[in-house]
Amino acid sequence: MARKSDAPSERTRSKRLNEYARYDRATLHAILDAAPYCHVGYVLDGAAVVTPTIHWREGDEVYWHGSSASRMLKKSAGNEVCLTVTLIDGLVLARSGFNHSVNYRSAMLFGKTEAVGDRAEKLRVLEVFMERILPGRWAALRPASEQELKATTILRMPIAEASAKVTEGMPKDEAEDYEWPVWAGVVPIVTEVRPPLADPRNLPGIEMPEYVKRYRLD
Repeated sequence: MARKSDAPSERTRSKRLNEYARYDRATLHAILDAAPYCHVGYVLDGAAVVTPTIHWREGDEVYWHGSSASRMLKKSAGNEVCLTVTLIDGLVLARSGFNHSVNYRSAMLFGKTEAVGDRAEKLRVLEVFMERILPGRWAALRPASEQELKATTILRMPIAEASAKVTEGMPKDEAEDYEWPVWAGVVPIVTEVRPPLADPRNLPGIEMPEYVKRYRLD
């Protein structure tokens, strides 16, 4: 079990299944880094809205970006949001329907966002984002134009209030159910990376770089 070194706030303290709760930064960082995307919850015209987007982490801050015309980014900038990520690691098949479950890693963050406005800082954090996905890619790309930077909004949020949950292992059945004649166990779930597909409009002689060949989600 991970060490719980960061005390939870009232709204991040686990109320149910608290034996799975984690509050230490190492666990939170690992889950955020492993998740390929997140969901951002915010208020739009008085209604709760949740939008999926790609995120990245640097230190104790989480970033996400998109079009400057995005309603999600406009409504989230400078406001409180809730950001969540979930990784499903397996189906847990028990001996009763009630005890079926999933093995998962999840994180929930609350915080006030801030728009990254400085041009140099925008370029820097976009490089961090690209290098998180494909280390070595940024240096090979055409430099971002001023219009592209203007059309891109980047938000960041400190990891101030956060909690995680991690579940793993075999099903937990009622004592009497272990005599029930049905198969039980775990069906592992992984996200697969398949071989890259070359753009037919690649210039002649352009070879696939090693960082693409070696790409892995973890």
